[in-house]
Amino acid sequence: MAGSNSRGSPRPRIEGLSDLIFGLALSLSAYSLLSRPPTQLNEVASDMVAFTFSFLILISVWIRYTSIMSVLPMENRTTRFLNVIMLFSVSLEPYLFNLVSLFGHAAETEVVHYASILYALNMATLMAILASFTHELAKEERKLISLELLQPYKKVRNSTFIAAGLFLLTMLPQFWIWRIQDIPLRFYSWLIPLAVFWIGRSLEGPPKPNQRRL
Repeated sequence: MAGSNSRGSPRPRIEGLSDLIFGLALSLSAYSLLSRPPTQLNEVASDMVAFTFSFLILISVWIRYTSIMSVLPMENRTTRFLNVIMLFSVSLEPYLFNLVSLFGHAAETEVVHYASILYALNMATLMAILASFTHELAKEERKLISLELLQPYKKVRNSTFIAAGLFLLTMLPQFWIWRIQDIPLRFYSWLIPLAVFWIGRSLEGPPKPNQRRL
């Protein structure tokens, strides 16, 4: 009993740090709009769309992350390491997305191009780590969730891995060269892995700890 308590004691601190980082990332996303006041009416709409996109990403990842961490024990170095990497990726998201949103405003498009590659890599990292955590929950032998949720969680895991792979695919130079209305195809393509991620989440029920686990 004592061993269980000592192993679980860091969880409140980790959850508090995680909430702080997600909250900070959301605040930075909003602050980036204040640091670049619009000069034309159409820029107001585009800035709001960009913020909404970043907000939906962060809040969706946060909801998925907190639901996983409410069940998954932080019992080994690998899990803790991946948790740190994921929180680092979350903290990078507002900065990279702010650079990407400079497209059409920045004189140096190479900066935006390079930032868009890093953003896709960062999102792929987030998706891959969430998929890895979901994979741990979906292991039947660990008995972390009820049996009826194993198959839905495996589907969520698969869809999240697919989303990670699609983000990596958008790093190819063709997705920057090919344009739709003078906007790189890469920006449009990011909607596909996000749609796969959101659809995958809809397959999941609420995480319930297995009642047979003592």
